Amino acid sequence: MSRIDELIAELAPKGVEFKTLGDIGEFVRGNGLQKSDLTDEGAPAIHYGQVHTHYGVWAETTKSFTDPALAAKLRRAKPGDLVIATTSEDDAAVAKATAWLGRGEVAVSGDAYIYRHTVDPRYVSYFFQSERFQEQKVRYITGTKVRRVSGDALAKIRIPVPPLEVQREIVRILDQFTQLEAELEAELEAELEARRRQYEHYRDQLLTFREAGGGPVDSDG
Repeated sequence: MSRIDELIAELAPKGVEFKTLGDIGEFVRGNGLQKSDLTDEGAPAIHYGQVHTHYGVWAETTKSFTDPALAAKLRRAKPGDLVIATTSEDDAAVAKATAWLGRGEVAVSGDAYIYRHTVDPRYVSYFFQSERFQEQKVRYITGTKVRRVSGDALAKIRIPVPPLEVQREIVRILDQFTQLEAELEAELEAELEARRRQYEHYRDQLLTFREAGGGPVDSDG
């Protein structure tokens, strides 16, 4: 029996309860933050496009910032909230989420929702990656070229809500796999870079000849 099975047997002997996302939290739409408002310093800010391209399961720091005066007027995620990108051209990427685990609040753009909830933030963020979530989400996606899903629709999606200790054990295990995946990707990138440099070296060596009756031919001719 696994540690998770032991915890469920002890803490939820009748089984795990399922609730809707709306039952355990609320969705608040981001507003007003444009790409042109992003800066290299100031108040932390997340643009919905960055959820697709930069952020993983959780984040403790932001890639971008914005003017503090503007941030004060915007809707902001608090530590533990999810930031959800609700539009994409790809159904699979609609409702990609990251848990905000930074120390303070972070301004959030439109085309994103802030999900304020009562469960472990990394647990619910991992749930947003799961097949169970994806299967439910597709019923609610609308639009043609730009695909989107509303907060009202997301609120209808059902999530298993085991006791908090079980949630944290699930997160601990999944974090290990996430870390291993990141390490393997870094190793692969390093290997590819080494191969690229090796290729360039041999390419240049193989294509360098001494001209008949003269010196070596360089890149300037």
